[in-house]
Amino acid sequence: MSRVVSVAPVLPPHRYDQRTLTDAFAEVVLPPGADRRVLDRLHEATAVTHRHLALPVEAYGDLEGFGAANDAFIAVGTDLGERAVRAALATADLEPADVDVILTTSVTGVAAPSIDARLVTRVGLRADVRRVPVFGLGCVAGAAGLARVHDLLGGDPDGVAVLLSVELCSLTVQRDDASMANLVGSGLFGDGAAAVVVVGEGRAESMGRSGAPRIVATRSRFYPDTERVMGWDIGGSGFRIVLAASVADVVEEHLGNDVTTFLADHDLKIDDVARWVAHPGGPKVLHAMARTLGLPAAAFERTWASLASVGNLSSSSVLHVLADTLAAPPPPPGSHGVLLAMGPGFCSELVLLRW
Repeated sequence: MSRVVSVAPVLPPHRYDQRTLTDAFAEVVLPPGADRRVLDRLHEATAVTHRHLALPVEAYGDLEGFGAANDAFIAVGTDLGERAVRAALATADLEPADVDVILTTSVTGVAAPSIDARLVTRVGLRADVRRVPVFGLGCVAGAAGLARVHDLLGGDPDGVAVLLSVELCSLTVQRDDASMANLVGSGLFGDGAAAVVVVGEGRAESMGRSGAPRIVATRSRFYPDTERVMGWDIGGSGFRIVLAASVADVVEEHLGNDVTTFLADHDLKIDDVARWVAHPGGPKVLHAMARTLGLPAAAFERTWASLASVGNLSSSSVLHVLADTLAAPPPPPGSHGVLLAMGPGFCSELVLLRW
């Protein structure tokens, strides 16, 4: 078993209300005099009120091409990653030298050396720290990353792992793309990062953290023939979003059965879950999740609140919701929670927690 002993969500300092960002995007993408009623309607429908950006909003007009945007990703992403890792370790009362494994995930920029490599010296990680950079999982990577660090700690009750997610979605917005996917994405996604410290059972006891939520089990689910549901087309201008209207339909078709089967394998039912920690994929996705699981909207209250306040942060989002969940009064000992997210593939990842 392993336990989640701390979560540190971080955001860049540039925060804007949705109307300001809609206006800025319209100036960049829509031709002069174009009817922007569709854009306005799509941005309003996201249920997002504010978002944080990697750069000041006026700086995006100066980003010429993929290279400049990716350079910004590396610079800002490394700074945000350092903040997140330091904060998560401090909250866990651990030192950087205690970390045995760091898994880093992002789908909004590329770096070689990877972000984790750039943090080894800056943060003070050991030279023999095991680094696992992951690219391509998208929104599901927060949940999948938590599952994989749990796997990596298997057989090491004293081990310490850090999961770091860095997503700067604003740097991927295409200025010459008036497609429906780009219009929706430009109103839904924000920028942020998060770090999670997960330790083995023995380490948790020695730290006095035996009450931290335990990762009981995980499950990955891949849905064939869904490659064009969500993802990126990557070309000379960078990351061009692929976002089909069928996302919510795929969620509603598959997720309910996947979750109920997963729970049944542990002698649990939907009603036995005290905490739902869900990725804020957007209003249609959240409504589809509630329907397929037979849950009231209030079950995802923290997810809705995160979507409104910061937008969809891709893989970082579910970790922000996890931080909000852990900051609230805990459920009774022995209670269960499910952390879940979906992403390109199309796929889902489930993590069973127990307090």
